[in-house]
Amino acid sequence: MEATQFLAIQTETYKLGFIGAGKMAESIAKGVVQSGVLPPPRISTSIHSNPSRRLAFESFGVKVLPQNRNVLEESDVVIFSVKPQVVKDVILQLRPLLTKDKLLVSVAAGIKLKDLQEWAGHGRFVRVMPNTPSAVGEAASVMSMGGAATEEDGELITKLFGSVGKIWRADDKLFDAITGLSGSGPAYIYLAIEALADGGVAAGLPRELAMGLASQTVLGAASMATKTGKHPGQLKDDVTSPGGTTITGIHELEKGGFRGTLMNAVVAAAKRSRELSQS
Repeated sequence: MEATQFLAIQTETYKLGFIGAGKMAESIAKGVVQSGVLPPPRISTSIHSNPSRRLAFESFGVKVLPQNRNVLEESDVVIFSVKPQVVKDVILQLRPLLTKDKLLVSVAAGIKLKDLQEWAGHGRFVRVMPNTPSAVGEAASVMSMGGAATEEDGELITKLFGSVGKIWRADDKLFDAITGLSGSGPAYIYLAIEALADGGVAAGLPRELAMGLASQTVLGAASMATKTGKHPGQLKDDVTSPGGTTITGIHELEKGGFRGTLMNAVVAAAKRSRELSQS
């Protein structure tokens, strides 16, 4: 296999570089530092013009270098966290430096693994789809391994992205559906929190209390689902008494097509992701 030709990355000493210094890169870098996966001096990025971005990274000890090429020269693992529309140009510009001893990672939405590998000139590439809760260490991320990425590479990426939440592995062809669910999903939940709070206000609660209760209720319910391992239907049944308040509320949600609407949202977003990745 092609992968056997590649040098193993030394987990005790490797350096991590970010090409692109936006919020996602900051969230990942911060998680990596805070969890103790890597010390800040082993992480670098490049910022050309925006002083606030420079300050953001320097505030927790990450090195800011003059050029992308400096980041690449210094790094063993390189995360491309630039906007999807510029990924191709950035990779092609840097291609001479993208040697096979470097593990390359992309977090750009909608950019297929086969294209990333083609642009880089080798298959030691991992595609990762994180989502915005990475900023608070609660990301739902999914990774797909390139043709020449080794099992050790996969474990390294699992550890890196595990520092900002949970990570799963899936085939690249599933990434449009993943985008529709976990990529766009936080926005659906923000709508639900806002609507729950509005309901509380409509029922007579002060706005601040309603918002706090709505946010914490969603957090608590999600924690119950992840920590108990129970099916959400069972958890729903556990709080639904005969003729009680909860079943009355659920009846209203079912009349409004709540579940079908959420399903449609995921499917529509996945379809849009597919359209964007083909354009």
